[in-house]
Amino acid sequence: MYRSLTVGIALSVMLVGACGADQPAVTTTTTAPPATTATSSITIGAEAFPVIVASDRGTTSVAAQPARIAALSATHVEMLYAIGAGDAVIAGDLYSNYPPEAAELTLVDSFNLNLEALINLDPDLVILSFDPGDAVAALDAVGIPTLLFGTPLDLDGLYAQIAALGVATGHQAESAALRTEMQAAVAGTVAAVGAAGEGVTYYHETDPFSFYTPNSQSFIGTLYALLGMENIADGAADDFGSGFPQLSPEYIIAADPAIIFLGGGFEDAATVAARDGWDTMTAVADGRVVVLDYDVASRWGPRVPGLLDDIAAGLLTYQQETTG
Repeated sequence: MYRSLTVGIALSVMLVGACGADQPAVTTTTTAPPATTATSSITIGAEAFPVIVASDRGTTSVAAQPARIAALSATHVEMLYAIGAGDAVIAGDLYSNYPPEAAELTLVDSFNLNLEALINLDPDLVILSFDPGDAVAALDAVGIPTLLFGTPLDLDGLYAQIAALGVATGHQAESAALRTEMQAAVAGTVAAVGAAGEGVTYYHETDPFSFYTPNSQSFIGTLYALLGMENIADGAADDFGSGFPQLSPEYIIAADPAIIFLGGGFEDAATVAARDGWDTMTAVADGRVVVLDYDVASRWGPRVPGLLDDIAAGLLTYQQETTG
């Protein structure tokens, strides 16, 4: 599963139930790091519905186990299938292409959301990664429960979102199993890397046009930090506080990162080398340009451990080549 993020911010600016119904409810609350400014928390009550789930928009009551879910985020479509709730998903966003079963979904343009068309799909739960045009308020007005989960700040935030979806869909056990599997995979990769990443500089590219780039405060930046790597974007001004400062080609060339990771889905080693002045960079001259899977690198879903594994592979290859 794991051998197979970044665009949680638009590039224009950066871009409840654990007990049986006959048992008393046990309520716990887990607070996830905020997605930019909001905080995602999870309230878990009894296994029988209704359940109360808190997301970035506040608390939402889900009266019955959802049978028609519109998840207008490719990331959350992946999460729902991964926790066994895929049979209830009827709609995704235009980028929902994984797992293969998602090809059967009705695809909705979440950036130009037609609320009437969405409501006509008769969803009993809507999941959003941002609120386009006050959609949350409109859906509240017609009685459709809605959860809002933006890009988390780190892996704990990711795990919290998966836990929340488990509660909201009645798949808590599957959600817990997925989180355990992901955590074990991440721990294994970090252990395999050891101290190999210390002092190794990198540049992660999400966009070869405007050069908005994740720093270590972004979700994807925290993955590299787990491996001890140093982000060249950390020295750049982050004017929007988004975790995605805008770099210039001159800044990147001068920083001369040891490894370049391409996560934007547009470029490869040859096109990077063809850029004016980029062939002078050590990473380009020595062939240390790693192309990441665009879909995985632009989401914060269940395949993140595989992304971390691919980053680690690039790092370990670099270490083998430079240390012999």
